[in-house]
Parts: sequence; structure tokens; C-alpha cells
Amino acid sequence: MKTLIIVMFVLLMSGCAGTVKNMNIVLPENVIEAPEPGKSLIVFMRPSGFGFAIQSSVFEIKDNNAILAGIVAAKKKVAYQVEPGEHLFMVIGESADFMSAELQENMTYYALVTPRLGLWKARFSLKPVHSDELYSSEFNDWIESCEWVEISPESRSWAISNMNSIQSKQREYYKDWMEKDESDRPKILLKDGK
Repeated sequence: MKTLIIVMFVLLMSGCAGTVKNMNIVLPENVIEAPEPGKSLIVFMRPSGFGFAIQSSVFEIKDNNAILAGIVAAKKKVAYQVEPGEHLFMVIGESADFMSAELQENMTYYALVTPRLGLWKARFSLKPVHSDELYSSEFNDWIESCEWVEISPESRSWAISNMNSIQSKQREYYKDWMEKDESDRPKILLKDGK
């Protein structure tokens, strides 16, 4: 009986969309799916409904500063425009995890925000979507299942008021990430764009 309750709870949690807090829903006519000329675009999406009650915040780490890229709830996606070149991104939940990226101008790249169990709340990782996945039916399902959101004044305010905690997690978990073998550190490659 206990196992049945746990299984039902996991199934319930895995199919739900997350509440949009501190982000705005993007109207269809305002969706940005391609970068401005000379820029690169990265889309962070969270197609899983697992851990739907917890939002994940994604940052670009630039000059050791955390810059908010977006807050990604379950079944949501956010577009983040950057200069081409080398980048480091961080996702935060109970902990922090990282992903590097080498981005080419005029290309769009994709990364999954993947939830996993934590001690007190969900933890998240970033998983690059590589070129061999971009034209798969699974990728199309991910894109279709996620609703566009964008940064709002509330999300910027949230990031500012939580910056001490964000930077603390950045310092603590970046050391762990750098201790991993390079092959175990996720990275978006130049060829992964479309």
C-alpha cells in the first residue's frame, strides 16, 4: 500500500506544469526563437513535470557575477540572448550545478533544466541538447510541451534580494564542478546550434 501511494505521488508530480512565479508568460506574437544578427540565443527548457512545485533559476556567470537568464518552472522555457563565444551557466535549486557553452553567432542552442531529488527540495542540472537530438521526435515533444516565459521586474527583484544565497551556492558548488573530469562537465558545442 505504501509503495502504491509513493508511485501515485511520483506520477502526479511528473505530469504537472509549474506555477509561474516572478516571470511573465510570453504572448505568441512576442516569442523570440532566433537571435538578433551577430548574437547567439540559448533556450533553457524544463519539459519534465517532476518537482513541479519548485522553480529553478538559471544564471550566466560572467566575470564571476551571476546574471539572471530566467526562472524556469516545470513545462516552461525561456530564451536568453548573448554574445557569441565561451559562456558558463548555472542552475540553482537546493544546490547549484553548471554547464559551459561555446556559442556561434546567428545560431540557437538548447539546454534542458533537469530536476532530481534533493534533501529538502529539488536539485537541478543543465543538460545540453546536442546536434544529434535537435531533429528527433523527443526534442519536438520537449519544445511543444513547454510554454514561453520571460524575465519580469519581479524576477529581477527576486534575484537581487536573493543574491547572497545565489553567490554562496555559486562559490560552494563551482569548486565541486571543477573537480570533475572535463568529460563529466556538460558543455554545449559550437556544432549544437541550429
